[in-house]
Amino acid sequence: MTVSASPVKTYTAEEYLALEVESELRSEFRDGAIVEMTGGTPEHNEITGMFIFLLRAALRKQPYSIFVTDQRLWIPEANVYTYPDVMVTKRPPELKPGRKDTVMSPILIGETLSDSTQGYDRGEKFAHYRTIETFQEYVLVDQYRPQVEHYVKQAPNQWLFTEYSGLETAFKLASVAVEIALADLYEAVEFNEA
Repeated sequence: MTVSASPVKTYTAEEYLALEVESELRSEFRDGAIVEMTGGTPEHNEITGMFIFLLRAALRKQPYSIFVTDQRLWIPEANVYTYPDVMVTKRPPELKPGRKDTVMSPILIGETLSDSTQGYDRGEKFAHYRTIETFQEYVLVDQYRPQVEHYVKQAPNQWLFTEYSGLETAFKLASVAVEIALADLYEAVEFNEA
């Protein structure tokens, strides 16, 4: 006896956008598939909120827009719509033609890693982000220990990776003139000593 798999429903980008506008839950669109976004932990929200706060404080009155988790990003080459945790664009942000709710040209993206998303954030999602011409910098923040993975574009298809660990360290962003101390980034997070 042979068991056949049920066909997976695929959607057009237009169908996804129509559903997303009406939905109370956020979902990503990945080349025809709609993937529901998972909820975050308090630590995830504290870290992401602090990252946004530190960027906003440092970049006040400068020509940048800073977006949080609920701002949709369109990646045309990958046919992906997603919601980065932190996103910086030059001002005014470039919007998808015909839309007022979808940004296109980030220079910096930050993601707070979780057990369920870290593989995707480091792999396929980063590959999608790299197809964006304006994208210059990627910051991955671990929510379980004080550690940041920092990628800076050096040339087409060439990225410099630097890792920062420990609350006594800091890192400098290359796309915007901001230095972030890990002690500040993790200010509201208590780590398990075990």
